[in-house]
Amino acid sequence: MTSAPAATSLRLAVIGGGPAGLMAAEVARAAGIEVDVYEAKGSVGRKFLIAGKGGLNLTHSEPTPAFVQRFRERADEVGAWLREFDAGALREWASGLGVGTFVGSSGRVFPSDLKAAPLLRGWVRRLRESGVRFHVHHRWLGWNGAALRFATTDGEADVTADAVVLALGGGSWPQLGSDGAWQALLAERGIDVAPLQPANCGFDIDWSEHLAARHAGTPLKPVIAHWRDAEGREHELQGECVISADGIEGSLIYALSAELREAIARNGHATLQLDLAPGRSLERLQQELAKPRDHRSVSEHLRRQAGISGVKAALIYEMLDKAQLDNPALLARTIHRLSLTLKRPRPLAESISSAGGVRLETMDDGLMLIALPGVFCAGEMLDWEAPTGGYLLTACFASGHRAGEGAVAWLKASMPS
Repeated sequence: MTSAPAATSLRLAVIGGGPAGLMAAEVARAAGIEVDVYEAKGSVGRKFLIAGKGGLNLTHSEPTPAFVQRFRERADEVGAWLREFDAGALREWASGLGVGTFVGSSGRVFPSDLKAAPLLRGWVRRLRESGVRFHVHHRWLGWNGAALRFATTDGEADVTADAVVLALGGGSWPQLGSDGAWQALLAERGIDVAPLQPANCGFDIDWSEHLAARHAGTPLKPVIAHWRDAEGREHELQGECVISADGIEGSLIYALSAELREAIARNGHATLQLDLAPGRSLERLQQELAKPRDHRSVSEHLRRQAGISGVKAALIYEMLDKAQLDNPALLARTIHRLSLTLKRPRPLAESISSAGGVRLETMDDGLMLIALPGVFCAGEMLDWEAPTGGYLLTACFASGHRAGEGAVAWLKASMPS
């Protein structure tokens, strides 16, 4: 995306230097708007960099209809953003920064070097060269009349701008800047904000001290998760998860976190069943476990007849007492459908992302707050959520693109004729 020379003296303030804010800045600057980016931390893109530590999952190659459905009840709204800036557009954008991408075996899309830092450095350099001005250590405090208030290293400062894009993140990983403090500032202005909740998170289970001490951090794979939705329909998904000291987490659990969180809100708990022996039917397990154990231990019998050992065996021992372990039919049913009771999501600060935020109903199609003309919002601070796998990041970019375009259109429409 190339910049255009400034056609007017119109000025946009972008508050928040994550992907959504930087994309809004890029769109506006390319349209000739003067752009200043304000970031509370000492550098931009901190959460983006941390997310890329294990190999930046930039987007996903899933076909568009299925991709859009990942946004659940917000599929229509997010789908509209993605029609303008989708996964393919994001890959082209990265290519424009000299960063190639590839599709992994899971369908996830990564930079060729699996790193976030070169992409971010190249992007910031291009933005600076286009004329975008960066102001770090500027924490937004709300408004002072029409001016924007900031806490800076030199004390408070007021800034005026013709329009503003708020891209302040959700409430996860607050140490990186997205602490949700903006909620009160918008509530003071009458903006309806859905409470922030953990998303892509782990859940608490009351493990015994023995299991927690011996197996915390141990991968549990492969397993098939079974759960029921609010209408009682059963679903299943195969994947991997991890036993934690407090409960269970990992990619499979993150993919289900919205439904599990909602089940806890409805019922006070959520029930998740795990098939610990994918590929073996209940009947086969019953037949194999009914074979004479002779002098072998239960653990050895489980390993030989059902392929169950390690943490999977530990979970069986967690659920069944000695007498029950001698019941082959019950043992087979437990392996086939190990039932876990999830008590609560892990705290918001620990979650990968957050649900809730500025309700989309309070905004127009350009992501401008109807009650605050000239104020736009983008990114994770909006009321939508998605699983990990590139969906989150793509929607942040797409919402920033939409807010940037919305700000440009509003600013240009406000120019004297």
